[in-house]
Amino acid sequence: MVINMDDKDSILIITAEESGDRIDALLARQAEELTRSAAQRLLERGMVLLGGRPVKKNYRCAAGDRFTVLLPEPDDMPLIAQDIPLDVVYEDQDVIVVNKPRGLVVHPAPGHPDGTLVNALLFHCGGSLSGVGGEKRPGIVHRIDKDTSGLLIAAKNDFAHRALSEQLSDRSLSRVYEAVARGSFREDAGTVDRPIGRHPTDRKRMAVTEKNARPAVTHWEVLARYQGYTHIRCVLETGRTHQIRVHMASIGHPLLGDFTYGAPSPEKGLEGQCLHARRLKFIHPRSGEAIELSSPLPAYFEDVLARLGPEI
Repeated sequence: MVINMDDKDSILIITAEESGDRIDALLARQAEELTRSAAQRLLERGMVLLGGRPVKKNYRCAAGDRFTVLLPEPDDMPLIAQDIPLDVVYEDQDVIVVNKPRGLVVHPAPGHPDGTLVNALLFHCGGSLSGVGGEKRPGIVHRIDKDTSGLLIAAKNDFAHRALSEQLSDRSLSRVYEAVARGSFREDAGTVDRPIGRHPTDRKRMAVTEKNARPAVTHWEVLARYQGYTHIRCVLETGRTHQIRVHMASIGHPLLGDFTYGAPSPEKGLEGQCLHARRLKFIHPRSGEAIELSSPLPAYFEDVLARLGPEI
C-alpha cells in the first residue's frame, strides 16, 4: 500500500501479494494520478529510492521492500499543448465534451506534469480554454479519475466555466455512471447518504467520515447480477472526490479492480476500477438549451462483463 507522508513524497511498502511485481507497474497501480510511463520517468530520474538508493524500472519487488517516492510539483514544468488524440463527443465555441479513455490523467499533478487531458485540450482548442480553474487546470470544470473512463465537460471561456460550475452546485448538471461492484446487493436500488472527507492517515484516499467532511449522496440501481459481482448504475447528487468508489466500499461493495478501496491485486484482468461516466446532461451556458449526451460502454468494460459469466 501507499502511505502518504506529505505533498511531495510517499512511502510505498510491498505486501506479500505484490512480491515479484515490477516497481514501475506497481507504482502506476498504487498512485492515483500516475500512469506507467510517468512512473518510469520518475524511476529514470532517480526519484524512487530503496534504502536511499535509486532503483531501476524493471526491479522486481520483494515483500517488505520500503520505497521512498519523490514526487515533483507540476509547476516544475511549463504547461504545454500536446497532440494527444481526443474522442470529441460535442463541441462549440463555449464547451467541449470528450469521452476520456481509462488511463488518461485529467490535469497535471505531482509525478505527472504532462501527457494529460489538459495538454490534449490545449492542442485541440488552440489555447482557447477558461482560466477559472487555475493555471494548471485550464477549462476543467469537473474531473474523473485516471482509471475512470467516460464523459467529461470542459469550458472554453470563463463565462461558460462559471455557468457550468453553478450547475454543478445546484445539481442541474447531471452525471450518470455505470460500474461493476463486488458482491451481491440485497436490494435492487438504494441511496448512500454519507459525508466524505480526507482519510485521517492516508492523504491520497477519501473516507466516509464526520471530520472535515462534506455531504455526499449517491443513488444506485442494479442493472445485472453475476456470481460474486453486480453491474450497477450510479447517479451522483453531489460530486466529491472518489465519491462512487468510497460510497460503494462503505456499504461492502467496492468496485471491481479498485486497488485503493477494494482489491489488493488485479481482478478479472483489470487493473483499476471498473467505472464509466455513461451519461452527461447540462444546460448550455449561452443558449439555455438542455443537452444530453451518452457514451457506449468501452471495450475494457464489455470484456469484464464477458469474464463474469452468465447473469443470475
